Amino acid sequence: MRHAILRAALAARAGNWPEAARWCPDRDDLGWADTDIVHSLAVSALRRLSEEGRHTEASTAALAIVLWAHLLDEEDVSDFHGLLSERRDTPVPEELWEEARRHLHGRITDLLHALDVRAGRDALAAWRTAWEAECEGIDPVVVPSAADPDGLIPLGLAAGHLVRHGRRIDLLDAYTARHPDTTTWTMDAPDHRACADALSQALAERGQDRVRAGEWTSALSDFSTAARLGRALGAEEQQAVRRAAVNVGRTNTGRGNSPVTRIQGLDLAHALLPQDTSLAAELTAELVRQGRRVFKSDPAQSRRRFARALEVTPVDPDARSGLDDHLRADLARGDELSLDDVRGLLERDPECLPAREWLVDHYAEQAMTATAVPDTDTDTDETRTTLERRVELLSLAVDLADPLWDSRVREELDTAVLLLAEHLEASASPSDVIDLFLRDLIRTGVSARFDQTVESAYLNRARERERAGDPGGARRDRVCAERIGAGLPAQGLLFGPSPGPHARRRGRDDTEQEALF
Repeated sequence: MRHAILRAALAARAGNWPEAARWCPDRDDLGWADTDIVHSLAVSALRRLSEEGRHTEASTAALAIVLWAHLLDEEDVSDFHGLLSERRDTPVPEELWEEARRHLHGRITDLLHALDVRAGRDALAAWRTAWEAECEGIDPVVVPSAADPDGLIPLGLAAGHLVRHGRRIDLLDAYTARHPDTTTWTMDAPDHRACADALSQALAERGQDRVRAGEWTSALSDFSTAARLGRALGAEEQQAVRRAAVNVGRTNTGRGNSPVTRIQGLDLAHALLPQDTSLAAELTAELVRQGRRVFKSDPAQSRRRFARALEVTPVDPDARSGLDDHLRADLARGDELSLDDVRGLLERDPECLPAREWLVDHYAEQAMTATAVPDTDTDTDETRTTLERRVELLSLAVDLADPLWDSRVREELDTAVLLLAEHLEASASPSDVIDLFLRDLIRTGVSARFDQTVESAYLNRARERERAGDPGGARRDRVCAERIGAGLPAQGLLFGPSPGPHARRRGRDDTEQEALF
């Protein structure tokens, strides 16, 4: 180490400062070097930096920082104090030494800061930051041989030093200038990972300052960014968030300010404290208020407000009512709607006639267009699936329709059921036809062709049961076939008076086709 520091001093004397930096030992090893040579080289490095145009020589700055941090160490590991006493040929009083040490430390700080300003370096890349971090004495951080013009110490170390020394505003200003889009500041982003801890602490502290200053929106923004950078808010910080949320969007007199500002602020607070029920309730109420306020002037924004309110409080009746009111208005205008929205509206409001009419038309249209009738002469599973889907859709429409004003859908269902029955007769088993009959989609006496198809199915199954050794089942099937073939107007006459053509839509009883069994 003595040899290395001597080589560094000789290189500096020859004006080869990069070589001097390359030979200079790390600060941990400088204790082995001669103090007078270290001092001589340190003085030369400062003089070099003081010359005009030397404000960008990173290697020289690193050399000066490491050497002077070693010489001015509070523990005086270099015995610089002893060297001065020897040169003065008289002891230097302790109090005079401490004063001189502090004074020299300040002079070096001022010089490095002036060079930073001249070169336009921010707080993260500043030589002053590297100097102060090196002098902390925790661990050596500056390596002269690895000096980088963009920063003498790693970015994360610089950020941590600034926060520890109360320079959070310097850190945030410098980092924001480098990365203006704060929405990208997350702990998982490679560009921000190194400084995430220091930044989150600085933001949380600034957030508290802003709450004390009544800057509610800015405070919530700081806390939100700190959380994205991985900070778990403490009790005092959570209380600051609550205070900011209560006041956000309001002036000092308590009057309302921008509704958008208030909603955005409450949204940030709710995201930070999702378990806080009072914050959720306040955000929901504000969203509903603003949704109502712009219901007619800005329907799209109104919908977004109600929808967001339901996300925050899924069971909020006012938010649901607001969205339902929009659906009713859409139905009145004939706007395009989704099936789930209209079906949900009808479930919540069974008396909503426009919703019922919309669903009837929707199912009927789907049955007639989306499931075009295939060639029933072709025996394929696809044909059966298509016909069954058509029957299903029309059945849904009939269940919703009022038989007093919409017989069209009823007739379309009758036709669809007949086509399916005939297809099943040709391609499936008799039981499939009978099962369709027992679904009570068409009553006997409405369609002679359908009745004949069902009658044939019962007779065919009776023969199958006889061959299978089931005479009782065959006998029951023949009885059903005879009764259907007799042309009764409705199956209910088998067991009592007919309930009428529309009674089955008002309620099911044992007079329906299931009563055959």
